[in-house]
Amino acid sequence: MTSYEFDLFVIGAGSGGVRAARMAAQTGARVAVAEAGALGGTCVNVGCIPKKLYSYAAHYAEAFEQAKGYGWRSLKHPTLDWDALKANRKQEITRLNGVYGRLLDGAAAKLIRGWARLLDSHTVAVKTPEGEQRYTAKNILIATGGKAYLPSFEGSELACTSDDMFDLAPFPRRLVVVGGGYIACEFASIFNGLGAQVTQLYRGEQVLRDFDEDVRHFIAAEVRKAGVDLRVKTDVTRIVRAADGLELTLTDGSKLAADVVLYATGRIPNVDGLGLEALGVQQKESGAVVVNAMYQSSVPSIYAVGDVTARVQLTPVALGEAMVVVDHLFGNGKRAMGYDYIPTAVFTHPNIGTVGLSEHDARKKYGEVSIFKTDFKPLLHTLSGSSERCMMKLIVDVASDRVVGLHMVGPDAGEIVQGFAVAMRAGATKAIFDSTIGIHPTMAEEFVTMRQPVA
Repeated sequence: MTSYEFDLFVIGAGSGGVRAARMAAQTGARVAVAEAGALGGTCVNVGCIPKKLYSYAAHYAEAFEQAKGYGWRSLKHPTLDWDALKANRKQEITRLNGVYGRLLDGAAAKLIRGWARLLDSHTVAVKTPEGEQRYTAKNILIATGGKAYLPSFEGSELACTSDDMFDLAPFPRRLVVVGGGYIACEFASIFNGLGAQVTQLYRGEQVLRDFDEDVRHFIAAEVRKAGVDLRVKTDVTRIVRAADGLELTLTDGSKLAADVVLYATGRIPNVDGLGLEALGVQQKESGAVVVNAMYQSSVPSIYAVGDVTARVQLTPVALGEAMVVVDHLFGNGKRAMGYDYIPTAVFTHPNIGTVGLSEHDARKKYGEVSIFKTDFKPLLHTLSGSSERCMMKLIVDVASDRVVGLHMVGPDAGEIVQGFAVAMRAGATKAIFDSTIGIHPTMAEEFVTMRQPVA
């Protein structure tokens, strides 16, 4: 019988990798984790956490202004200390890096600092400052996540990606964001709120492709109202350095000046240098590792979870997938991951919260559906002076009365939608929504008071 140093070797100490390593080690398995960068992966270091912190920061300018409607005085021209925000964010991220390290240490999982690559189906080589070390493992888990994609064109080297946005120096007076996905939309809102002049360019018909059409059009109108110069059907052909920053040439031949150009045009699996091709690990054209229901690759001893599989690129999904792998390898093998009714939020200003199907997808899947929709000025803004509005939408399968789509654009949408996601996974019908008492006065109560379907 072959003897291995470890029962599980995890490549990548992001959300999915750390969860798998920690939970596997707690079963008594011998576990090692290789990581060359900061612990916590994209989410902790250059993704969800710092982005949400900056989103909070961006809300304060409008909050100071809106406070006047509530009788607050002497709020004269507050200014952003960009360097202080960056320093405070860095301090919090460093704290979280330490938390991840302690989680691994507390579970007795061995952390190996360095770049890992696969030599064969049971051997990993890790390049460390001391030289290359080799380790053997019965099973190997790839949890290396994704990385920002920057297309190649004239002047593309002058653009930056989302990874660079948290430590810009100095703060950009003029920011151009290229892209229409959630990362592009979030950074456009954030830097607009922080005080930059933001232009967002997207080559498609409307931002947030694959989201519900009403959500797409509503948020586009709201961010424009807030000051973002959002231009669709527009792309960049080149970027050059000019006397006063950067000059972009657009597809219509016009010019646009900027201090910083952010390209947020997608993310790709982080698989370079892993040695997957040599081992015959099946990959998609994008490089994503192809896996089965147990997250097992075409090489039986090699598994993959999270963004590196390019299924659903969300931190909680990577955590859920990691738990399935651990249960499969070291538990009773009964745990499974469901991809229906995964709630998600987009931290634009205002926020988007959504769970279930868009109207288009619901009609395609169920045929006859009923649509319930409302938009209104939240109570907060009856005195604030803001023209921001909230939109809510329910999509109901007529045959079963089940609510199959729920969408919101408004303050704290993510916080509100999370609870409804539980109900929808449990099969809640519109009748159950209608019989539920709302909390008054809240925005959330609108989801249980919409009675008449729209035409």
